[in-house]
Amino acid sequence: MKFIDKYLNITTMYRLILYYLVGLWMVAIVMSIVGVLPYHPALLLLSGIYTLLICWLTNKAFEYAFESQINVESVYITAFILVLIITPPTNFNDMRFLSLAGWASVLAMASKYIIAFRRKHIFNPAAFGVAVTALALHQSASWWVGTVTMLPFVVIGGLLVVRKIIRSDMALTFGVVSLMTMMTIGMMKGIDPISMLTKGLFETSLFFFAFVMITEPLTTPPTKGMQIVYGGIVGFLFVPFIHVGSVYSTPELALLVGNIFSYVVSPKQKLLLVLKDKLLIAQDTYDFVFNPSNQMKFKPGQYMEWTLAHTKPDTRGNRRYFTIASSPTENEIRMGVKYYPNPSTYKQELVTLEKGDTLMAGQLAGDFTLPDDANKKLVMIAGGIGITPFRSMIKYLVDTQEKRDIVLMYSNRTAEDIAYKDVFDAAAVAPLNLKTIYTITDTTKTPASWKGKTGMITGEMIAQEIPDYAQRIFYISGPRGMIDAFEDTLGKMGVPSSHIITDFFPGFA
Repeated sequence: MKFIDKYLNITTMYRLILYYLVGLWMVAIVMSIVGVLPYHPALLLLSGIYTLLICWLTNKAFEYAFESQINVESVYITAFILVLIITPPTNFNDMRFLSLAGWASVLAMASKYIIAFRRKHIFNPAAFGVAVTALALHQSASWWVGTVTMLPFVVIGGLLVVRKIIRSDMALTFGVVSLMTMMTIGMMKGIDPISMLTKGLFETSLFFFAFVMITEPLTTPPTKGMQIVYGGIVGFLFVPFIHVGSVYSTPELALLVGNIFSYVVSPKQKLLLVLKDKLLIAQDTYDFVFNPSNQMKFKPGQYMEWTLAHTKPDTRGNRRYFTIASSPTENEIRMGVKYYPNPSTYKQELVTLEKGDTLMAGQLAGDFTLPDDANKKLVMIAGGIGITPFRSMIKYLVDTQEKRDIVLMYSNRTAEDIAYKDVFDAAAVAPLNLKTIYTITDTTKTPASWKGKTGMITGEMIAQEIPDYAQRIFYISGPRGMIDAFEDTLGKMGVPSSHIITDFFPGFA
């Protein structure tokens, strides 16, 4: 499990999903070679090459026409989704396949540019492409990946994807609602519910749909509550028995309806950010300060997807998620970034930016925000650059002169690694009276003037410094391993899980 988590931490979710889809395609080719799948391996290969080429060429044309740039990984992801849901050709002159795959690819790419608002597309591209071709050409996607033969590979890889993108609640809701609806309607029609359950699990694209289709970041809601509602809506409509008149629901139509709901409840904008300043605020830690193209409303503690185009990106790609380190009370948008040995190509490019250079930011999301009830007492625990959401929250409280009972515990390897200390020191006075407990874990480098704590933050340290910890809500921000460890520690201290709020989002590492 540690090896898997280490791999997931160094791979962006987009690259992981791409690897997953390509892997399924390659598995299908092997299965065809050994005669397990009823397709010719050469024609499966042709399907992939043809669809990928059409998607790439169409995207290039729209990039040029709209003077825009889209992440190339998303082009490949859409292409391979289409490969896995459109039945492969039966021969090299299969005009039905060439027409369906060609038009679905063109429409999928076009939807990212044409059916978009403020550079944010509304519909899942692959679902849009096959839905329109079904209506216009009367040629439908078969979702052939949803077979018993492919099921083990779909599930194993899909579980890794869901673990990476932290969308298990949404995927589970979709699956449960879909199966329950299927069984209920089946019983109403006199069909054995067990046979309906078996069919839903083993003879549909339910798992592929849950792991890949509904989890596309740009077309899902930004908060966990809305994501669960979204999963339920799509799960209900996923059942083929659902219909309006003569129009029966299909997987792609179910997803498009869900996308409309997501669009209504989601932030609509993307920002063009112009670099204003680049500040070294701690050892190997930079605060990137940007002027936004227009003002954006957000809550302290939320995060965004930041896109930085550069040549030859590594496995972590050119899109990353970072918390907004600035407060809504500030005119600039800040991003705090810690540099470790062997940084990604993204971070290498980021640090070379000069004043006036730009990047794109969008997909505002996150539930890691201050509670509405200002009387609730809080403990904020951060490790390293996990301090960024707390910088946003504390700066907001200082600027708005809002009083809250907060204790901040901030752990770093050395004193030189402490970031945003000026903000927390300014918050130590009335009305906030923030209590900050600094601790450093590398005791071999403790300066003589150090007045904080040393060693890891433990249950004993928490109990000693915060006697009323049982009455508080804990906010924890940092790497997955740190969050898991603190959840275990607090659980042993008797803190209920409902009083533990964690900040971990896709691509934290």
